[in-house]
Amino acid sequence: MAIIAMQSASSGLRALNTRLDVIANNLANVNTEGFKSSRVNFEDLMYIERAQPGVENANGDQRPTGLYVGLGVRASGTQQDFTKGAPIPSASPLDLYIDGRGFFQVQVEADTGSGGVAYTRAGNFVLNADNEIVLANSDGRRLDPGITLSPDAAEVTVDANGQVWERIPGQADLQLAGQIELAIFVNPAGLSQIGTNLWVESAASGAPITGEPGTENFGSIISNQLEGSNVDPAKELIELIRTQRAFEMNSQSIQAADETLRAVSQLRQ
Repeated sequence: MAIIAMQSASSGLRALNTRLDVIANNLANVNTEGFKSSRVNFEDLMYIERAQPGVENANGDQRPTGLYVGLGVRASGTQQDFTKGAPIPSASPLDLYIDGRGFFQVQVEADTGSGGVAYTRAGNFVLNADNEIVLANSDGRRLDPGITLSPDAAEVTVDANGQVWERIPGQADLQLAGQIELAIFVNPAGLSQIGTNLWVESAASGAPITGEPGTENFGSIISNQLEGSNVDPAKELIELIRTQRAFEMNSQSIQAADETLRAVSQLRQ
């Protein structure tokens, strides 16, 4: 009956609404440093088997096809795209861009389930009141391992290998203030998003592998640049239009099923 059609179409509306939410979030973060766009993956639901393929009749003939009626669709998950965002030039030496794989590590509360460490591609770092290098987000997360500069530092530079150097007045040579470490994951798409440009480890992502920038599989650090969002506005707007059209078609399916049920209910009149 048309009830199945209504249920299938309504499941499509729910799934498309999720897709619309994700697209809207992507577009909202088109200017967010280090943001990674997401897409929604769909999967079909269970099927009602009304006839099984391969069944033989009395003459030994086999049915070439089955008869299956699907029960709709659902959003199976969101998949993040970890391609690099475009570099954005900056005047600050603590604006850092990872040219390759890796995440900066910052300290978070232990109750986040991350062991006190979260990960980010946003490299907009600043100094706090204690001269510690912190992420310039709403919470000011400290870089991990922590790096504290001298109060007398007149100049700060960060090289490609993540070494942080400072120039102290009266000293001819730059002084090493600390070493930035990066983390990589076997499956970065499995990281859990917690907001404020941060991800935390999950069972799906695997344990972090840490190391110095510019070694093995770790990307190099480029100072005076930021990684922009990797959202492609044109692509997202196309997906938005496709989602709107699909939403309209599913709505029409519900209307058609409703009209069919109305016609059936009027047969006795």
